[in-house]
Amino acid sequence: MNIKEIKTNDYLTKSNLPASDYVINPYVGCLHGCKYCYACFMKRFTGHNENWGEFLDVKMCDKPININKLKGKTVFISSVTDCYNPAEKDCKLTRKILNQIKDADAEIDITTKSALVLRDVDIIKTMKNAKVAISINTLNEKFKDDMDRASTISERINALKTLHENGIYTVLFMSPIFPEITEWKDIIRQTKAFVDEYWFENLNLRGSYKPVILNYIQKNYPQLTSIYNSIYNHNDQTYWETLALQINKFCTENKVKFKNFFYHEKIRKN
Repeated sequence: MNIKEIKTNDYLTKSNLPASDYVINPYVGCLHGCKYCYACFMKRFTGHNENWGEFLDVKMCDKPININKLKGKTVFISSVTDCYNPAEKDCKLTRKILNQIKDADAEIDITTKSALVLRDVDIIKTMKNAKVAISINTLNEKFKDDMDRASTISERINALKTLHENGIYTVLFMSPIFPEITEWKDIIRQTKAFVDEYWFENLNLRGSYKPVILNYIQKNYPQLTSIYNSIYNHNDQTYWETLALQINKFCTENKVKFKNFFYHEKIRKN
């Protein structure tokens, strides 16, 4: 692993995401090495030659975050890294940032795949309007291990439960949903007692990781090759349109609060 410190002028970045005003990414890169990670596009701008998941830049900043800028805003931590990747255990950058913004009159959305977030419960539970979203897209530990080096699924579920018990608003971010692999109903049934809201995001394949995932499916789930080929090589969105309707119906009937982040024009219109 290539880990080094770099200087940055400000932890706050104006957001291009539809649901946030600012993003904070304490790191460049991520040691979780998710095979499907869209953020690997960052390599085009950072000059790294290493494989995604094998480098990490630790962003050092002397300038304190101006919380007056955040009044009434939404801040997303983190959009192109995981703020609780393994290096955070020693670097404690995320903890430093949370201490700086804990009194901000803003919505703070923290997203991670790591149970390390529990270390900072003491800060997060004092924040006025904080949400912690933990990504889970399977109950199958082997599939999870094939896809990333983050916390186990059982650790993530336990983290959601512990956060909820501490009065922190919990989100299960079901992302990315793998067609016919992600057990989305079972995940909801197993966690709904301690999850306040569910976010859904579909698997998008592009760039260098598209053939990686399609080759994985062909080798490990050959019975699904046809549907993945239809979606990702022929741009057939029928699967996602149907699934969006199923999610809407299931969550409504089970009184589950949810947001659907499927980014397809037809689904948005529906």
